[in-house]
Amino acid sequence: MTDGDLRLPGTERTVPLHWVLLGIGIVLDVVGLIWVLQGVNILPGSFMTGDRFWAYAGGVLAIAGMVLVALAMRRKADYG
Repeated sequence: MTDGDLRLPGTERTVPLHWVLLGIGIVLDVVGLIWVLQGVNILPGSFMTGDRFWAYAGGVLAIAGMVLVALAMRRKADYG
């Protein structure tokens, strides 16, 4: 196991940490985008529709996702 790898439970296999960070970052970006679209009333059909709180919360979540994606890409470049 090298530095930056996560061991899968119950196995000897490992997953490079940058893949985990990338996956979580992409999920946060998608959820954040959905929340923003619902908050600004572009994507109707939810209790979040038209509520500015969800637009702001989605923006913060999407930014956090972008940071994780950037960290994952930097980590990939550092460790090959």
